[in-house]
Amino acid sequence: MKKLMTTIIALTLSILFISTAQARNTRYLLPINAALSSSEMAGKLDGSVKFYFGNQRHPRVLQDVGVYVVNPKTNSIGKSDLRACNWVFLSALVALQKHAKEAGANAVINTVSYYKKNEMSSATQYECHAGAMMAGVALKGDLVKVAR
Repeated sequence: MKKLMTTIIALTLSILFISTAQARNTRYLLPINAALSSSEMAGKLDGSVKFYFGNQRHPRVLQDVGVYVVNPKTNSIGKSDLRACNWVFLSALVALQKHAKEAGANAVINTVSYYKKNEMSSATQYECHAGAMMAGVALKGDLVKVAR
């Protein structure tokens, strides 16, 4: 009976420690320009869709196509939080580019971080959340056709 109780206590403690380790959710505000100039970015965006973050000035809007939200996640095991965050940010931009092109838009304006539906607007930073195994970025932007 004593051995059974010891086993149960050990298993309970193990579960508590495992769930605590997986529950990490570190919030980062990271520079957009650093992610855009990273080596992982090479060739990912084709330039057919321009991105304007926060309240950055943009060309005159000719047509509003709609609002779109992306919320990609990436495996962060074996990666630094910074590398995982930059990677998932780039994935979010690629997804926005793809959807914008499919919708006939040539720009995404008013692009904001939208993690758990909380807007964080910045022309220079994006929000990323990193855990023990995953990192995630959520972006929301207005898909538009702008004057060239």
